[in-house]
Amino acid sequence: MDWFKKHYEKIILGVVLAVAALAVAAVPILISNTRSQLEEQRNRITRRPIQPLPQLDLASMESVLHRLETPLHLDFGRPHNLFNPVQWQRTAGGNLIKLARGTETGPEAAVVTAIRPLHLILTFDSVGPVTDGTPSGYLIGIEREAASPPTGRRKRQVFARLNEKREDLFTLREVQGPPENPTALVLELSDSTERVVLSKDQPYRRVEGYLADLRYEPEKRTFTGRRVGDRITLAGEDYNIVAITENEVVVSHRLTGKKSTIRMRTEG
Repeated sequence: MDWFKKHYEKIILGVVLAVAALAVAAVPILISNTRSQLEEQRNRITRRPIQPLPQLDLASMESVLHRLETPLHLDFGRPHNLFNPVQWQRTAGGNLIKLARGTETGPEAAVVTAIRPLHLILTFDSVGPVTDGTPSGYLIGIEREAASPPTGRRKRQVFARLNEKREDLFTLREVQGPPENPTALVLELSDSTERVVLSKDQPYRRVEGYLADLRYEPEKRTFTGRRVGDRITLAGEDYNIVAITENEVVVSHRLTGKKSTIRMRTEG
């Protein structure tokens, strides 16, 4: 007991040192265990299976984009009267016309009532003087109904010989039958190189233009037999006829040059 009393401090110090040594020896083990636990936690977080994202609903956005791609068009033209107050126009006869749509007067209010074709007509009229069984040529009639000067519309005759161009219009290429009394002549047209056959009872006809009749209802006026180049007056404005087809007439404002199309009137 005396020994214990003399050495208890050493014994306590030895126990403390032994515990401290055990603690120091246990530190690497604790560190390794902690690292293993942290690695396991990290793997559970980083290596867990990834679920795909749900399909995005873009219907509302696509609807907005579609509306943006389709611009809004606001039409304040006639017959909308916000910026176009209704006007009234007095005709040459003193009548008032309400301009609700803007097409009640001018070319838009005119109609074509009739269109007739104008032809180029070639006829085999006669055989020229015959000498020793050979005629000097053949008399061919030319009629151009669409000619611009009225004098050019009258029928005239020209003398034609084989392979001779006449009037920059045709060339006589062949005489069918006896030369002094042929059954037909074959002409080659200069503008198309088309070959046509003329006999004394069968002329050649080709459409070269048209003649039009128009009606302008606001002023109860009728324009009859108008050709390309003629002038008409609608609502106090002058218009030149610049083209006529089978079913419409194109006019041009004399001052501005603006073109308008007047179409054939449809029944009903």
